[in-house]
Amino acid sequence: MSDSHFQLLLHAARSQPEPQRLLFVFTAAALPAEATAEQKLRFEAGEGGELAPVMVVDKDPHALTTFESLVAESGHIGQGWRVVFVAGLSGRGRTAPSDVQTEHALNEMVDAVRQGNLGRYVAYDVHGEPLSFS
Repeated sequence: MSDSHFQLLLHAARSQPEPQRLLFVFTAAALPAEATAEQKLRFEAGEGGELAPVMVVDKDPHALTTFESLVAESGHIGQGWRVVFVAGLSGRGRTAPSDVQTEHALNEMVDAVRQGNLGRYVAYDVHGEPLSFS
């Protein structure tokens, strides 16, 4: 499991002047409702599909130690996932983002992931390897 990229992300979040929350949208492969017969066959063979949000969580960056610990914690929820998208949310005036602000930002992330607007987020596979979507 590669953790160096994730450690850089944690370091960046921890070193910001304002308190941060890290927002995570975990996704799993799903078959689109309008899938063709060929797409269904490929999906059944373990290929294709789309990334569908299955769970969200926010974390204080100081509460995280490694990507492996995040994976272990996500496993307690019991929902399998393939890709996690991460974003930072900054507080103001030494005050961490409120629960309302955090929930709103997580909802926006979920909507963006569903629409395929992934460029604003860091993405990792289940092994902690950073992913790039173009």
